[in-house]
Amino acid sequence: MIIKPARRTESVQEYYFSRKLKEIAQMNAARKAAGEVPVINLGIGSPDGMPPMDAVEALCEGAVQAGNHAYQSYVGLPELRMAFAHWYSRWYGVELDASSEIQPLVGSKEGILLISLAFLDKGDKVLVPDPGYPTYSSASRLAEAEILTYDLKEDNGWKPDFEALEKMDLSGVKIMWTNYPNMPTGASATEELYAELVAFGRRHGILICNDNPYSFILNDNPMSILSQPGAKDCCLELNSLSKAHNMAGWRIGMVAADAEVISQILKVKSQMDSGMFKPLQLAAVKALEQGSDWFAELNDEYRRRRVLAGEIFDMLGVTYDHSSAGMFLWGRVPQNVQDDNGISAGQVLSDRILYEAGVFITPGFIFGKRGENYIRISLCAKPDTLREAAERIRRIL
Repeated sequence: MIIKPARRTESVQEYYFSRKLKEIAQMNAARKAAGEVPVINLGIGSPDGMPPMDAVEALCEGAVQAGNHAYQSYVGLPELRMAFAHWYSRWYGVELDASSEIQPLVGSKEGILLISLAFLDKGDKVLVPDPGYPTYSSASRLAEAEILTYDLKEDNGWKPDFEALEKMDLSGVKIMWTNYPNMPTGASATEELYAELVAFGRRHGILICNDNPYSFILNDNPMSILSQPGAKDCCLELNSLSKAHNMAGWRIGMVAADAEVISQILKVKSQMDSGMFKPLQLAAVKALEQGSDWFAELNDEYRRRRVLAGEIFDMLGVTYDHSSAGMFLWGRVPQNVQDDNGISAGQVLSDRILYEAGVFITPGFIFGKRGENYIRISLCAKPDTLREAAERIRRIL
């Protein structure tokens, strides 16, 4: 390479799933050459169902209109911002000013980096959950911030230990990342948890960033941290159409917050893209109009899949929460599976299943030290695929 990469890139690696998908692609090429069936991937949470049909129709109708292919506004269509506002009012009981408290995003993952760049200077501190979504840490590192992990423990329901947090040196902490319903653990939010987070943020002058893409998946009571009194003083919330509307590849998300917070995020975002394709925005409006029937049908399917994933865990001796929320099943590996030369117990079991059975299940270490003895199954696989995965695993036990 003719030049050296920026030093900040030394603090991050290529995303785990990006690397793992390359490995699986190589395995599949070799398996095909040997006349073997491909690897079953139960790793990534990419919904396999169709989006709402009226959203698909709106996309198609919009795409053939000549005026819809120009650059779009940095702040998104007024119709889309209004649709997000109605959605929050209808499902979460949260009133948002569509003109100033909502910013559409090219997927909520984009928002994690935008928020980090907007609010973190070199040396600022960030509270990141362990286990937690790896992007919280990588975005913080790219912003040259210092990461302080806080533990989520199974015996505490995967909730923050606020007594332990209060004992930490919180000087210089500007952001705290939270995510409920939680990924990877499947723990649900409660009013009490959100109230404690708001109180903690206000008490210490910390921006609580709640990532909320799973609130409609295997969860009968969708909640938003912004429903708490005083939340807009210290909180923002990311949300997405990827999970609950089967639109992961469309890359449509949003951030909701106080107008001043949104304006700072827009300063960064407006330097990085030139708006979202208009037909996508018009389709998102239709997706956001879905009623309870849509979510009921979606969750009926995920409940069936959760049972089948649970049967795989039962076969492996993995313990798990039978009523977990979100689109993954998270479980502790049995005690007879031990660490091996620095490789965590979860990875030992995951590797054995991958290389011997041709089934990929995510090892929990990628979510942090607290995840080392756990594995995770994605429910984004059809029932027949889960059954085939179970049969392959049964053969190696």
